[in-house]
Amino acid sequence: MSNLSPEVAGDEPLGTLEPVAFFDGAMPTGVTVSKQGRIFVNFPKWGDDVQFTVAELRDGKPVAYPDLAFNTTDPQDPAAALVSVQSVVVDPADRLWILDTGSPLFKPTQYGGPKLVCVDLVTDTVVGKILFPQEVALPTTYLNDVRFNLRLGQEGMAFITDSSGKGPNGIIVVDLASGKSWRRLHDHPSTKAQDIRNFMPVVEGRPFVQRGKDGTLKPSPSMGADGIAISADGKRLYYCPLGSRRLYSVSAEALADASLSDADVIATVVDEGDKGCGSDGLESDAEGRIYATDYEHNAVLRRKPDGEWEPLVHDPRLLWPDTMSLAADGYLYVTANQLHRQASYHGGQDLRRKPYVLFRMKVDARPVDLR
Repeated sequence: MSNLSPEVAGDEPLGTLEPVAFFDGAMPTGVTVSKQGRIFVNFPKWGDDVQFTVAELRDGKPVAYPDLAFNTTDPQDPAAALVSVQSVVVDPADRLWILDTGSPLFKPTQYGGPKLVCVDLVTDTVVGKILFPQEVALPTTYLNDVRFNLRLGQEGMAFITDSSGKGPNGIIVVDLASGKSWRRLHDHPSTKAQDIRNFMPVVEGRPFVQRGKDGTLKPSPSMGADGIAISADGKRLYYCPLGSRRLYSVSAEALADASLSDADVIATVVDEGDKGCGSDGLESDAEGRIYATDYEHNAVLRRKPDGEWEPLVHDPRLLWPDTMSLAADGYLYVTANQLHRQASYHGGQDLRRKPYVLFRMKVDARPVDLR
């Protein structure tokens, strides 16, 4: 009788991931790449020791950006510097926009904390700062991600997801010329996380749920509108709640028209269907395709113009793919930060294993350029 065990089939990886940078400190969420290939990342203040909340990668290491002083919060004046950044995005004009939640540890916001900051990448200086009134960035608001259409309005429009896990969700619209902002799809069902009867996420083979003090269960990613992407022609804005497998879109022109009623905007919402996974980040390309991270299966998917989803990469190292950025060189960058292993989801035990990783993969695509 042979002692040799037969070779047993296992999970097969798909696609090729290339590590770009490793992070041994705080966990990153956002990533963006300029047209010159400069890479920026951010570290929200969720409990880790965050020395600076925005960084540029230089020789593979994060360096405070635009400088350490602007990363040093002034408790007496939250508008003066960055507080806790969730997303960084380079726009079609090659400017860096920093989306500051103003909400460390998901605490209630105060005026001056939630803001959108513009940095000139030629001079590496802050050239613009848009503060949100408290009827737009509510005390419960958590500014999550942002996309731009510079063809709308005089100087362009920004669209931001409010992914709050404690209050109303929605889309915040910003007129970049005037700095005015307003809420759309306020607490609309398409922006909300689904309850556990309709959505039971599974990550690393385990139900990803939270048990309340009363014993009730709810999905751990209870946050709403999170991922966001804009179509190649700029006409549709795509978004997805973190606690859902569905994808939605809405007319970008309707969002940008402050004169329209809420009902008029809601009438343009389309349920784009089931993605087959929970997603954190969305991205788009000039060829009319939508990308979605798949935190349930350590993967990244792509939706073709005809609506069919195709897998781009599946890799056991892609532990909670968070944010994506499609660069001019045809690489899709994605952060993997093990979000689901945080202590808050495991009875106080931190199961994350450093380093966190920024990966990239080659894709046959060009970034959307709405100038």
